[in-house]
Amino acid sequence: MKTLFKNYLNTFNGLSKEVWWLALITLINRAGTMVIPFLSLYLTEDLEFTLKDVGWIMTAFGLGSVAGSWLGGKLTDKIGYYKVMVRSLLSTGVLFIALQFLNTFASLCVGIFLVMLVADMFRPAMFVALSAYSKPENKTRSVTLIRLAINLGFSAGPAVGGLIITTMSYGGLFWVDGITCILATVVLFLVLNPKKAKIQDDIIVKNPDSAYNDKAFFIFLIAMFLFGFIFLQYFSTMPIYYREAHVLSELQIGLLLGANGFFIFLLEMPLIKWLENSKHSKSSLMFFGAVLTALSFIVLNISTWSGVLIVGMFLMTVGEMIAFPFSNAFAMERAKKGNQGEYMALYSIAFSIAHIFGHNAGMRLVDGFGFDNTWLIMTGLGGVCAFLLFLLNIYVKKNPIKK
Repeated sequence: MKTLFKNYLNTFNGLSKEVWWLALITLINRAGTMVIPFLSLYLTEDLEFTLKDVGWIMTAFGLGSVAGSWLGGKLTDKIGYYKVMVRSLLSTGVLFIALQFLNTFASLCVGIFLVMLVADMFRPAMFVALSAYSKPENKTRSVTLIRLAINLGFSAGPAVGGLIITTMSYGGLFWVDGITCILATVVLFLVLNPKKAKIQDDIIVKNPDSAYNDKAFFIFLIAMFLFGFIFLQYFSTMPIYYREAHVLSELQIGLLLGANGFFIFLLEMPLIKWLENSKHSKSSLMFFGAVLTALSFIVLNISTWSGVLIVGMFLMTVGEMIAFPFSNAFAMERAKKGNQGEYMALYSIAFSIAHIFGHNAGMRLVDGFGFDNTWLIMTGLGGVCAFLLFLLNIYVKKNPIKK
């Protein structure tokens, strides 16, 4: 057991101090966005909005995310990742605190849009910072560490958020959210100032290529949109399926969804370390991840036995653990030939668009065609995603990035 634990810790070796600080800042930031899981409840119960109104407010949430990712990429290329990260975190903290004072439909649509616009400017800037502070050979594992921080933040955030609502009301939630973002800004300012921190991979491109002219990257973005579209079903339509088709209790559903985060925390870093040492390309590994995720839907139609839910969750979790880190590393590698902020912004936008359409489309498909047919459609979309990644693998082998 001691040897196993030591081998697990060894998978973190070689990551720079700055990457660890960036992971801590991400953890504080993500744990701090605890208002997000409770937003629909706050809008319906506290402010008494209709579900139709909440739907439009959540659309403003998605649109703000897309606009913020795009703007963050542009500003990162213009003024640098550090300034964008500091200003995004600090402004998000202030806006979260201010959000509690909005109570009309129009003001909340604008307010939520602005919060997400400013908050998601952080993402492309963070990815570029991650690329700068990571040695080229450690970038995939650096991404994996950030994912661990995000997963821990999302796990702790709702639990703490529920406690705050119980003891302090929703108003306290906005205050704590805002303060944690401001604290993350302070940590960032103290430990990650580029003048003091050690840059591991300072990429300077004299004549950068536009991401919009990169054919391989656009194949990749379409594939990532499709992957995000089907992946998000596990957090919207799938819990309803667990409840209605398999009559699971809230506790059982929570344990099943919680197993996803637990396995990621336990296995993702060793798995990525092992795959990094293999001879497989990033695009071929993404293909494998997409296939596993697509299979996680089709197995649900094989049997009415509830054990298939565990099989499906396991396949999706392994697919996610492979596809996300290597897709992120692929985007950062591709960004070396052009405007890094622009590349990483488009990567973030692909998933933001998946958020806008994925949840709503999944619900409508279930309502119109039932669960079994919806899972067949999701498997088909996963197959299209895998096929695009197969084509991408062929393309990048024939057209490698010039060093």
